[in-house]
Amino acid sequence: MPTTIWLPGPGDPTTTPDPGSVLPSWAIDKIHTEFTDHPAPVIKIRIRDTEPGMDARTRCVTYPATPDSESTTSRAPVLLAELHPDALPDPGHERHPFHDEMPGAMENGWSGFFHRAHRLLPGDGLLLLATRQRRDTGRLTDPLGSLIAAARTAGFRYLQHIVIVHGHLADDHIMPTPPEDAPPGLIHSDLIVLSAITSA
Repeated sequence: MPTTIWLPGPGDPTTTPDPGSVLPSWAIDKIHTEFTDHPAPVIKIRIRDTEPGMDARTRCVTYPATPDSESTTSRAPVLLAELHPDALPDPGHERHPFHDEMPGAMENGWSGFFHRAHRLLPGDGLLLLATRQRRDTGRLTDPLGSLIAAARTAGFRYLQHIVIVHGHLADDHIMPTPPEDAPPGLIHSDLIVLSAITSA
């Protein structure tokens, strides 16, 4: 699994995410630089749960690469999904009663989300997943394996894992600035880069 580490620059004003978000603003700016083909926008959706009707509750923000340009819609956007750790569903809640009749269309949970995201993105469109570990019964659990598996089933190709450090360089060490709602000792979030696969 190719891994890259991102640290905030010395001029970045804040290293912690806004309340309810996963990534700090400097990381979203870096996503713009690294993954958009200007003037493509970054569309960020913030997922807090995967219960029925999640699409109507999901908050969406668009970060245009060139705010004053009329051509911001002429290129495929990058879809950034911030998955709050509390939104990870229980294993028994992943399937909908109609799943076998309408695969990829009606099911709830992450499987349904990935199928819908795949239909929205063009060939080679990028889906970025931002999440972090969660603490269950005192133990940190990592959601990346199950999320990547669900994304692959929906037709995405895994490209890269980026570690977003919540902290800043201070001389020869990193000064942690973890999010307020992060488990103790956790000073990074994870960004997974996926590419949509479509048949020719």
